[in-house]
Amino acid sequence: MSRIDLHTHSNASDGSDSPGEIVKKAVAANLSAVALTDHDTVGGIPEFLDAAKAFPDLEAIPGVEISTVFGNREMHIVGLFLNASNEILTAFLEEMRNNRKIRNEAIRIKLNSLGYPLSYDHPDLAAAGDTASIGRPHFARALMTSYGFSSIQTVFDKLLKRGCPAYVQRVLPDPIRAFEAIHASGGITVWAHPIYRQRNERAWARRIMKRFTPLGLDAVEGFYSLFGPGETQMITELAEIYGLAVSGGSDYHGENSPNIKIGVGAGKLCVPAELLPHLKGISKNKISRSTDLQIQ
Repeated sequence: MSRIDLHTHSNASDGSDSPGEIVKKAVAANLSAVALTDHDTVGGIPEFLDAAKAFPDLEAIPGVEISTVFGNREMHIVGLFLNASNEILTAFLEEMRNNRKIRNEAIRIKLNSLGYPLSYDHPDLAAAGDTASIGRPHFARALMTSYGFSSIQTVFDKLLKRGCPAYVQRVLPDPIRAFEAIHASGGITVWAHPIYRQRNERAWARRIMKRFTPLGLDAVEGFYSLFGPGETQMITELAEIYGLAVSGGSDYHGENSPNIKIGVGAGKLCVPAELLPHLKGISKNKISRSTDLQIQ
């Protein structure tokens, strides 16, 4: 069976591999398509698409992942098949990164007060570069380097995860704003890992699909690294009820999530390539509508 992976991260956000390395690992994993979906940035897309030119049998899909909030829960929205240079999208992502910068400074101040001073000149923070979206994994790696923590997870467990002393809540947009920005670029919207670590999962998934499908949600991840057959079946059934396409991906982050491999996730993931034509069909409609809006 031909496989795809529509959810990966490079070092333009919180992954460890370059965008070009994502392409090479997708080829090595015998994938027929791969999407780069970095957090709040499309800075890695040019390198990603350029690297893919050397592998004509691999379809490279430009994407992004945007964190949003509904009620008191985060919703992560993946955009696929987007125009990475679209001005509406890039302005929205710049706003998101500015919010990250405010949060990052608050985290840095907290770390300093806890006896773990860091500066933005630290190699693990500075290496992200101008186009990157710096987040907690960058701080975690810097703390490993400078203060002897054994792993990124250890840093999160002691300092950076929710409820820990250096955690700072982000300012996040409503999902509809993410839908609008992605659609403006001709992309499609995917609700990522919809039942990841949620309680009352079926009721939550049903509530979100019912509410947001009429408001711009196009698809949902039914295949994910931490899903078993039961989760995939449940999400696929609900997607059919609410008229959503099904997507899937590993959420690959390289060395920053060492148990997750591109294309296979924790070892059993298989996102069938048969999902791709439906997703691409939605994308063509979005591109047409986006062009029409720009002409008017």
